[in-house]
Amino acid sequence: MSSPDFYPHPVENIHVVQTHISWVVLTGSYAYKIKKPLDLGFLNFTTLDLRRHYCEEELRLNQVFAPELYLEVVPIYEHDSHYSLQNSANLAPIEYAVKMKQFDDHDLLRNIFDRDEFTPDLAVTLGKHIAAIHIAAPGGKTLASFGDITNLRQTASENFQVAQKFIGRALSQEAYDRMQSYIDHFLEIHEHLLLRRKKKGCIRECHGDLHLGNICLYNGKPELFDRIEFNDAYKNIDVIYDLAFLIMDLEFRDRPDLANRVLNTYLEQTGDYEGAALLPLYLIFRAQIRAKVACILSEDPEVSSNSRIEALDEASRYFEYAYQHAHAARGRLIIMTGVSGSGKSTIASRIAIELNAVHIRSDAVRKHLAGAALNQQDINIYTHEWDEKTYDELLRLGMILAKEGLPVILDAKYDRQQRRHTIEEAAHQAKLPLVLVQCRAAAAVLRDRLIQRKGDVSDATPELLDAQLASYESLDYIEKRMAIIVHEETPINEIIKKLTP
Repeated sequence: MSSPDFYPHPVENIHVVQTHISWVVLTGSYAYKIKKPLDLGFLNFTTLDLRRHYCEEELRLNQVFAPELYLEVVPIYEHDSHYSLQNSANLAPIEYAVKMKQFDDHDLLRNIFDRDEFTPDLAVTLGKHIAAIHIAAPGGKTLASFGDITNLRQTASENFQVAQKFIGRALSQEAYDRMQSYIDHFLEIHEHLLLRRKKKGCIRECHGDLHLGNICLYNGKPELFDRIEFNDAYKNIDVIYDLAFLIMDLEFRDRPDLANRVLNTYLEQTGDYEGAALLPLYLIFRAQIRAKVACILSEDPEVSSNSRIEALDEASRYFEYAYQHAHAARGRLIIMTGVSGSGKSTIASRIAIELNAVHIRSDAVRKHLAGAALNQQDINIYTHEWDEKTYDELLRLGMILAKEGLPVILDAKYDRQQRRHTIEEAAHQAKLPLVLVQCRAAAAVLRDRLIQRKGDVSDATPELLDAQLASYESLDYIEKRMAIIVHEETPINEIIKKLTP
């Protein structure tokens, strides 16, 4: 395949990219992916029939997420020691390849990130795109069985089997022991939540390998490619486990701010806030899997010695990430309060990025409870009954996630003392730190902001403002002691300083 004569189309510079399980031949217009004849336990490509089958599976799966990129499975023939994609002598194939449109390497998200061109807007776009894919992904009872806790224990076992061989080279015994203890304990105390996720249909046919190296911009839009085809247990997973790979990848690259934007955009689009409770486990799993792949590559005799050294160093860094996340954290609640247009959501999103917090907006929760689209307006869900449902759900979600060690921002008017007192008391009983952030602005500024507001999940209008200002119940003496007063113009570093214990 290194000769231009092999191809039935014009080629440019032929370049071969090697992974731990495949070769990818780049020709300019098209790319051809060939599977290595390997049996690694979690995959088996040892026979021609198996390689053909998994080529067909790869095509089927990836044409769902990236139909413009994945074209066909092509047979490869040999005649008189000459290899070709054309069968001129009625021969049997000796190999198979997946044929794809070759995109510009410049548009791979990993390279976009390396050029420092991965913008906050791109993070939001990506969060929305993945959310839409997960919402549309197949689920059901058959796939739900893959969410059994035994499968997660098997994943952990496979990761630790590889890690154990690299103790002293890529990780310490102490790191190995802490990760194993943390994961065992996490699975034990979260079995009820994992079961609930199964019953809710959160186990779907996902991507399975969703990191920056498997996402590109094609015609200006995100395309998720290279879905896992070789192991059903790796792709039929909890949607949050799928998303966790990208979150881990961005955090690993020292951009938790971008990871937070992706996460909060995704959660708002899907309404799957409860799933964030499993992120501590899934981030560790994803880092361990990247470490495992790097460990395998570090012992591959077909790659250069420098590449093997680099792979071992990469494995060590992924193990370190997992190790640092394998500890119990203390959650906290940050309650935004103020009338519409006071800057609550703007300030809350800035705080979320700085503290890597889950940001839950009442308008999004309200619409998810009603089964309405986030951009749907003129619906009758702003009644007292819906207010009660919404604030009850905010309380439930906030307590679940904060008890899991996550910082959580509840973004709502919280204009009634009783509603504030309810969550203040719940936080006190759970021994969770709580801070009120009251957002203020002049009435004229509030009105102008609401007039200019477009394309937002909130349905607040200037006509509602006078009623909100008249009915807002001021903070009492105790609340004032736990509150900070901010304006949209307040520098974020001042806000964070006040929020830091």
